[in-house]
Amino acid sequence: MLVTLASELGPWTWWIIGLVLLGAEIIIPGFFLIWVGMAAMVVGAISFALWDSVAWSWQIQFLVFAALSLAFAYVGFRVMKGRNNDSDQPMLNKRMDSLVGRTAKLDEAIENGRGRIHLDDTTWTVSGPNLPAGQAVRIISANGGELSVEAA
Repeated sequence: MLVTLASELGPWTWWIIGLVLLGAEIIIPGFFLIWVGMAAMVVGAISFALWDSVAWSWQIQFLVFAALSLAFAYVGFRVMKGRNNDSDQPMLNKRMDSLVGRTAKLDEAIENGRGRIHLDDTTWTVSGPNLPAGQAVRIISANGGELSVEAA
């Protein structure tokens, strides 16, 4: 069935396969189908030039498609691997982690290991040793929605 489809539609078969794969990449993102879809589009472009050639059989087309798929996937993964560069603002979306090292005054005394501080525009629950209200504390870690502090 695939052989008849390929022989009847000719180069358009590869373009249709390529567009379906590129569309599938949009629906199911994963950066893999894009490379296979691009390989199918290239085989379709080559097929337009070589369609009347006896040497351009469907077997050769599939071999070229497989080779191009592997090559495009390899190059694509190498290119995309380099895009995970470190940010100049590594704590941008890690608000609690960005508070570590800062100091603040206790709004509520730490009793039984729990208290509250007001930092920037937020009141935070803190844990640490028992300390009186107004005591300066340093944030030493962030865990869940709670900050751990020590006397500054």
